[in-house]
Amino acid sequence: MIDIKFIRENPAIVKDVLRKRGSDFNIDNIITIDAERRNRITEIEKLKKKINEISKKVGEIKKRDGDESEITALREESHKTDSKIVAIERELSDIESRFSQLMLLIPNLIHSSVLEGADSLQNPVVKIWGQKPAQTFTPLSHWELGEKLRIMDFAAGTKLSGSGFTVMKGLGARLERALLNFMMELHVSRGYFEIWPPFMVNLASMTGTSQMPKFAEEMYKIENENLYLIPTAEVPITNLHREEILEKKCLPKKYVAYSPCFRREAGSYGKDVRGIIRQHQFDKVELVKIVEPETSYIELDNLLEDAAEVLKRLNIHYRVVSLCTGDLGFASAKTYDIEVWLPGQGEYKEISSCSNFEDFQARRANIKYRPEPKEKPKFVHTLNGSGLAIGRTIVAILENYQQSDGSIIIPEALVSYMSGARKITSQD
Repeated sequence: MIDIKFIRENPAIVKDVLRKRGSDFNIDNIITIDAERRNRITEIEKLKKKINEISKKVGEIKKRDGDESEITALREESHKTDSKIVAIERELSDIESRFSQLMLLIPNLIHSSVLEGADSLQNPVVKIWGQKPAQTFTPLSHWELGEKLRIMDFAAGTKLSGSGFTVMKGLGARLERALLNFMMELHVSRGYFEIWPPFMVNLASMTGTSQMPKFAEEMYKIENENLYLIPTAEVPITNLHREEILEKKCLPKKYVAYSPCFRREAGSYGKDVRGIIRQHQFDKVELVKIVEPETSYIELDNLLEDAAEVLKRLNIHYRVVSLCTGDLGFASAKTYDIEVWLPGQGEYKEISSCSNFEDFQARRANIKYRPEPKEKPKFVHTLNGSGLAIGRTIVAILENYQQSDGSIIIPEALVSYMSGARKITSQD
């Protein structure tokens, strides 16, 4: 959430941000409603002051044994004034509701280093690591490999749940579990505190991290409950500190958590419909940081390196792109995407997004810290990144480590997590 004071004082800047993002949000509307809201508040304050003045006059009249009719007239005036307050407060409640809902729909401001662009085609590449595998054969896609090796059962997933679900089998299932353990242990060794969060959260948690109300259509809501299946572990972890004031000495907080993630993928029909790139349910290891504002962009760079370390240990080629204004997420002020090379598809695919939300989520969730013992609390900055999406990492391993006979070499870093298995062959 953006500070309304900033919007009030800098409407041109906010409008320019909306233009760069390609947003059609009408900022003049929120400014008008804000003015109405403040006018009502001022009216109420004036009327309450009037009631206090009337009460004071009644007291003075009583002290001098004044005319009782004068007191009666003043009390009638006080009653009428109180009725006006009730009516205006009713109007204010409606205005506040509209104001709050609109404020939740305004996207975040953009960091000055983010380049202006319309879409992902204009995202600049800022780093390349490793090399594409030297394959002397025509590489297969992960869905072809998964079916040939019998480690992915797409038909069973559809039978059990519908489209967008897959059953992992045998060494495929073990690879998923191995990656989970490998990633968690790696990040814990790099200073992250492990969390095993609930996989269902309430509306306040979804609102605090910006999933609601903007992305309501993409969320799975539990029928007859005020609970949602989480789209990422970012939601419960960040909300651990909702409505809290943290001490400076406790920052930065660095959390890591595994969770299944649930997304309806509304509006994504036709994108990555084959394989396990885009699923309604998928596993992910998430990194979350809660930091002081002054250090948040240093922490973003470190977060990016921590996420990329997984691919380095697996020896998989990747590149990093900085998202341009038109591709930037709703809540993010700056985002780096780590894109892994997939030879079976002949393209790079995002495997992690590392974002700095600055104080956008903190304002929604009311997460603050106290810079010094007696200083006024300030909003923290929050960051998160995938470390990594497990399904997409499996895709990267299958397509990059495939051999000419269709088998898959297990990356050396995972062998100890795979009970010593070094190769995946057909599970006939």
